[in-house]
Amino acid sequence: MSETNPAATPEVAAPHRYTAALAAEIEARWQDFWDAEGTYAAPNPSGDLAGDPETVARPKKFIMDMFPYPSGAGLHVGHPLGYIATDVSARFQRMTGHNVLHTLGFDAFGLPAEQYAVQTGTHPRVSTEANIANMKAQLRRLGLGHDRRRSFATIDPDYYKWTQWIFLQIFNSWYDDEAGRARPVTELIAGFESGERPVPGHTRAWSELSEAERADVLGGFRLAYASEAPVNWCPGLGTVLANEEVTADGRSERGNFPVFKARLRQWNMRITAYADRLLSDLDALDWPEAIKLQQRNWIGRSEGARVDFPVDGENITVFTTRPDTLFGATYMVLAPEHPLVEKFTPAAWPEGTHDVWTGGHATPAEAVAAYRAQAVSKSDVERQAEAKDKTGVFIGSYATNPVNGEQVPVFIADYVLMGYGTGAIMAVPAGDQRDFEFARAFELPIRCIVEPTDGRGTDTSTWEDAFSSYEAKIIDSSNDEVSLDGLGVAEAKARITEWLERRGIGEGTVNFRLRDWLFSRQRYWGEPFPIVYDEDGTAHALPESMLPLELPEVDDYSPRTFDPDDADTRPETPLSRNEDWVNVTLDLGDGRGPRAYRRETNTMPNWAGSCWYELRYLDPHNSEKLVDPEIEQYWMGPREGMPHGGVDLYVGGAEHAVLHLLYARFWSKVLYDLGHVSSAEPFHKLFNQGMIQAYVYRDSRGIAVPAAEVEEREGAYHYQGEKVSRLLGKMGKSLKNAVTPDEICAEYGADTLRLYEMAMGPLDVSRPWDTRAVVGQFRLLQRLWRNIVDENTGEVTVVDAEPGEDTLRALHKAIDGVRQDLEGLRFNTAIAKVTELNNHLTKQGGPVPRQVAEALVLLVAPLAPHIAEELWRTLGHTDSVVHQDFPVADPAYVVDETVTCVVQIKGKVKARLEVSPSISEEELEKAALADEKVVAALDGAGIRKVIVRAPKLVNIVPA
Repeated sequence: MSETNPAATPEVAAPHRYTAALAAEIEARWQDFWDAEGTYAAPNPSGDLAGDPETVARPKKFIMDMFPYPSGAGLHVGHPLGYIATDVSARFQRMTGHNVLHTLGFDAFGLPAEQYAVQTGTHPRVSTEANIANMKAQLRRLGLGHDRRRSFATIDPDYYKWTQWIFLQIFNSWYDDEAGRARPVTELIAGFESGERPVPGHTRAWSELSEAERADVLGGFRLAYASEAPVNWCPGLGTVLANEEVTADGRSERGNFPVFKARLRQWNMRITAYADRLLSDLDALDWPEAIKLQQRNWIGRSEGARVDFPVDGENITVFTTRPDTLFGATYMVLAPEHPLVEKFTPAAWPEGTHDVWTGGHATPAEAVAAYRAQAVSKSDVERQAEAKDKTGVFIGSYATNPVNGEQVPVFIADYVLMGYGTGAIMAVPAGDQRDFEFARAFELPIRCIVEPTDGRGTDTSTWEDAFSSYEAKIIDSSNDEVSLDGLGVAEAKARITEWLERRGIGEGTVNFRLRDWLFSRQRYWGEPFPIVYDEDGTAHALPESMLPLELPEVDDYSPRTFDPDDADTRPETPLSRNEDWVNVTLDLGDGRGPRAYRRETNTMPNWAGSCWYELRYLDPHNSEKLVDPEIEQYWMGPREGMPHGGVDLYVGGAEHAVLHLLYARFWSKVLYDLGHVSSAEPFHKLFNQGMIQAYVYRDSRGIAVPAAEVEEREGAYHYQGEKVSRLLGKMGKSLKNAVTPDEICAEYGADTLRLYEMAMGPLDVSRPWDTRAVVGQFRLLQRLWRNIVDENTGEVTVVDAEPGEDTLRALHKAIDGVRQDLEGLRFNTAIAKVTELNNHLTKQGGPVPRQVAEALVLLVAPLAPHIAEELWRTLGHTDSVVHQDFPVADPAYVVDETVTCVVQIKGKVKARLEVSPSISEEELEKAALADEKVVAALDGAGIRKVIVRAPKLVNIVPA
């Protein structure tokens, strides 16, 4: 057997040695015991999971991992990093007197299972449930202390019933800007009916409107609404994608297919109504600043003004952060997909149109159509890239600049996006580099309205680039009613905004980069929408009594896909092919009796189920309510230091900074506004774990080869005789470098794997996997075992004797340090302190005092729970180590008895003194000057200065 793996070495002479076989037996036995005894069951204050009142009376801790997706490939050793970390934390919190809720469910809807179904004909539920079973077995083997009564999968109808219910709450709500919160749509309707609130877009009373007209009005307010809007259409996947699911180069995250802009009717969530609150409430969250910054940037708040530019009796509205530069606007640009483009595109070119503006086309319609076809294939990032060659086309209309009455041409250009502002800009080429380059390309005027401070002068014909400054003065910006000349930017913005508002042609406003959340997918494997349509196409919500609306069985799971490069295609969903399910006769309980309806055939995105799963953990079997209010208040309600409430600790990858976290925060705020929960935020403390990486080996073709079969010879790496390259990267099955936790558990045991992953480095830092280094943690456990158990007889070797002074100091320093490290999630340094104490006991020799052995086992318990449970029982205890009190350090032994003080003369060390840690500067100076080595070094020389830094340094400067 291998000498490098003591776990695998048979020890006939030591039958009770801690080996891999013994570890496996111990771990399986205690996992069965914990399950049978419900050791990790966290009692609720009420309901079916109510339990011991004394435990409920303790302070609570709700510790969560980000929802795992059950992959068919199973886990590799990188996956459990966060799960082990939360488990260690949860165990520590139990031992420090908390009622701890720690469990794990499965985010099981999504594209991978559906793609597998398409390829194999296996129903997604079958493959997904098999994957879940495999993942549960792998996680159980790690000894994770989950309350298994609370686990579920998002594909369970009892779960997605409430996902659908939440959708209906959002659909039946609107955001009241005056109240600053969501309110039921019924209250909005009451305002329309009473006449208290005018009906937008109509001169007739609410009672005079048709059902379809009323539905259209309400759609403009609902927090969940269907609309025809520009979307990211991916023909290769046969579905539309949210902005966040499109890569920077305009391709789908999954499959890497081209993504195009198309106008489709889709469901959206009005997350933009919450933009300000999503932004401001970040301040009270205990999240990494990098994640907060990503969310702030994604929300993208900017202050400015909305300004109307008249065109043929109608208006193009722009948002600008620099209304002070309005006098410098010499043309306008609309996004190619702007809905007003068709309206303002005439049949023929106006007289005098410049040739460079037309793109060589005979009519404006031809020019617009050609340019749109060109722009549709570009991603938003590509469209906004700082390319010198600016493209665009004149649409054939002019707008009126409201501050000076000038007629400015209106263009479409791909550097303007519908997703920002209003999808239209006023172009001020003197102050914006992209506008400057566009103006140069299309021979448009460039008017200087900010006095240059770099000596270039105001003649823009000599400029090589734009000039922008928030410090310079405004010039040449006045009309008969208002003048900005000589003003600074801030004062000029305020003055022109006030003038625009007084004239009714603009207003000061706040704009956000955040767009409404596209909530439709043309997929089978997702939550069905609880929506049906009548013969007029009006959407109706299903009554709660009809939930859950379950997915029907289908023969063909595949959405219709198309040529990936064909932008003119449109979605066809799998559900739309099931006519018996789609076309139904229902009585919706609205007093109209049974009517014919057509179901919504899109499904919800995979993000839906993970927007609220923390709430289901609280009250997982409640069939009457989303969550019992008392239970939600107990686990997630606001308290000191947590003004918005939420989960106490949430651990997961930083890649979810925008998508999942932003969506979950939005759903929480809607539910809070409507009175369903007391927590306005889902996750109070967020911690992002790093990644376990592995070396990827590639042959001359660039193809990954099995890492386990690569040999290192003379500093190079070889696979089957061929030299291969090595690069540190992700771990995964496709890269042929994955190591499964099952392998390590079989070779060393789960406790060793847990210790190794926690000891590799700080939790938030990525680190390389090295199987050869795992043995170090196994040896730690062997030494721990040997300090308590005789390897030959299996008898306990500890003694009921008082520890020596040095052992007491080593013990209490370890207790103090480990406690602080576990509180701070510094698991690697906690393990180092346990190792130091264990090594001290090994070096001391002889039997270990019982009080030290028991404290050491308790220190190890959160990190290596199986061996700790076994040793705790071996030491004679009959109750589980899981619920023991964590040791408390005696301060008298934590402080060093003496410290070493260095005495320097002219910067060179001349003596070392052992002094009390509390010694005063005066006492330390006297002791240093009296030391015989210092006296000899000074050799009678006078002293000009003595610098004392008690208790560790004295620096003497001779005269």
